[in-house]
Amino acid sequence: MDRISFNGANVVAEQLGWNMTKGWGEGDAAATAYYSPIATFEERFDAFISKVVASGFDHVDIWSAMVSYKWATDAHIAAANRVLSEHGVTVVSYGAGFGETPDEFRRANEVILGLGSRLLGGVTPLLYSDREATLSILAEYGTVFGIENHPERNPKELTDKIGTDHDGLITATVDTGWFATQGYDPAQALRELGPLVEHVHLKDIRAAGAHETCALGDGIVDIADCVAALRDIDYSGVISIEHEPEDHDPYPEVVESRARLLDVLAGRAPQHAA
Repeated sequence: MDRISFNGANVVAEQLGWNMTKGWGEGDAAATAYYSPIATFEERFDAFISKVVASGFDHVDIWSAMVSYKWATDAHIAAANRVLSEHGVTVVSYGAGFGETPDEFRRANEVILGLGSRLLGGVTPLLYSDREATLSILAEYGTVFGIENHPERNPKELTDKIGTDHDGLITATVDTGWFATQGYDPAQALRELGPLVEHVHLKDIRAAGAHETCALGDGIVDIADCVAALRDIDYSGVISIEHEPEDHDPYPEVVESRARLLDVLAGRAPQHAA
């Protein structure tokens, strides 16, 4: 559990000059326009991965807008792998939405396998419109779909969607910030979900009822108890630091979050900046 990753969704507002005023879709569209041209993709993806490495990370969760199943070709994936190999960075998961049709979901599976991982951490309407196709595609590719909690108010709502017929193909990607937004103790949620927890987006927020993210330890999420909960359930995966502000560059706060998390993992009291 000592592996920590940088969540690509942290930079949702970057192509908007850290001024996202129209919601997530605006950031997604701007990132798509920025990353999709193959002529500039490798250089731009390299700039992102270079900043991730400079921030102290050698693991990354790829936000789907950066290497989207909607437009990524084999050339994009080959270029991404060159960059990742050059910097010694490992892809942990592929995050966000994964389409509404079997063909779209199949392509998302191809992309994450192409990037050297097998974990899809996010959402797909296909799970609810055609569960059989979802499970069949996951089995075909040998991948795992970890549903990320956003609207779910408690672990039961998440486990109801995971179901019992998944044979380990459908699990949970727990976003601690979203459980806190819903007014549910994230550490308790982790304990209740137990072995269903496939991946963790460790996120802090300012207050319940809204979703203003902040550096770990600056909000209402008990980071130390979340780490304790992960130990309680014998979680051995990667912890992804997620912080996606709409109005400023998150990199300094993500670096601070990593330092605080390392303190917690080592049993030290986190040193907060003045």
